[in-house]
Amino acid sequence: MIDSTKPIDDATPVDDISGLKLPKGKVYSLKEIYIAEAHNIANSTLKYLSAPPSKKIAPFSYEWLSILHNEMFGDIWDWAGKFRTIELSIGIKAYQVPTALKELADDIEFWNQNKTFDIYEIATRIHHRAVQIHPFTNGNGRWSRMLANIYLRQNGSMPVKWQEDLLSKENPKRDEYIKALKKADSGDFSSLIQMHKITY
Repeated sequence: MIDSTKPIDDATPVDDISGLKLPKGKVYSLKEIYIAEAHNIANSTLKYLSAPPSKKIAPFSYEWLSILHNEMFGDIWDWAGKFRTIELSIGIKAYQVPTALKELADDIEFWNQNKTFDIYEIATRIHHRAVQIHPFTNGNGRWSRMLANIYLRQNGSMPVKWQEDLLSKENPKRDEYIKALKKADSGDFSSLIQMHKITY
């Protein structure tokens, strides 16, 4: 069984900054990198969440899943949107990533066409599966949560509101989220589904 919560406490550490695209000539603190990432992510938030995105803008296709990650982190990292080639403390083996992400895109299409689940459960399953795959070197949690929010927004709901500053110990939903992810790892999505109904 894959543990989806292992790096939640402190996020995946940035040990290798060789792909950093910020201006050269200075040493950046982790906080400065996070702030730069947050500015980059804000552009995606405006694009996809300020109004319901069309399926042309957010098709949830295999190709678009990587495009979204690049849009969120591409101004900061040159590996944004590119599948990882290294093993992480969470996620499937790197060589399995392309197949698993294609299967996720196919499943999303099937769930939509067949109305297999309601929109909250589909958003939850997208979120959880994306975390378990962990396709990229970093930023996987934020990307997974963005996917869920885009899906909700596209299908008549509002974005989930408890996800802001999720890694902060001051976020009252943090522990609940970790417990819900652990339950989902065992096949019980009920708690995580309920969390995806807490929208703006």
